[in-house]
Amino acid sequence: MVRHYMELFDQYNRENLLPILGQVYYFPKFFNREQNDIFLKKLIHEIEWKQEPIRLFGKQVLQPRLTGLYGNPEVPYGYSGIEMKANYWTDFLLEIKEAIEKVALTNFTHALLNYYRDGMDSMGWHRDNEKVLGINPTIASVSFGAPRKFQFRLYADKSQKRDIILENGSLLLMIGETQHYWEHQLPKTKIVKGERINLTFRKISHPN
Repeated sequence: MVRHYMELFDQYNRENLLPILGQVYYFPKFFNREQNDIFLKKLIHEIEWKQEPIRLFGKQVLQPRLTGLYGNPEVPYGYSGIEMKANYWTDFLLEIKEAIEKVALTNFTHALLNYYRDGMDSMGWHRDNEKVLGINPTIASVSFGAPRKFQFRLYADKSQKRDIILENGSLLLMIGETQHYWEHQLPKTKIVKGERINLTFRKISHPN
């Protein structure tokens, strides 16, 4: 499978953003400006957004962002003590999904949506390594709205870091051993005032 990725990304002239132990590829203008505007408006107004509580350092706090889960409603997804039930795909989410599956070489079952209302909304350091995602999962991350800094750091050596600005209409593919060896975050910033919505497509197996 990794060989197939290498051949495909050679066609797109993409380089691996990680120095070791994983593969990350960035497509800055995967969707065009017209698509970006349409999808962002639909995401803001047509998605069922929630602000879920999570347990952090023994305390229950609200996540600093809004979230939604779409895909197969018979297969739940959970993280940080949250169990989410998926809503059915909308037509425009299926349109996005089908477009990225051609590059990701994966049939995704779900998309976890995150709505960052401004620069103070964020996502802390974590790895997408839940058991239901399988070994070496492919995660496809699509961004609409205000550009934000996205960071990677090596789990075993926190000094090893990589930063990238995720632009409006971009696609970031994390494949291979990335989720095993690297963690990632979207830090807070006072510079960004605009809203951003991120969709992370993944293939989730039934926990049973």
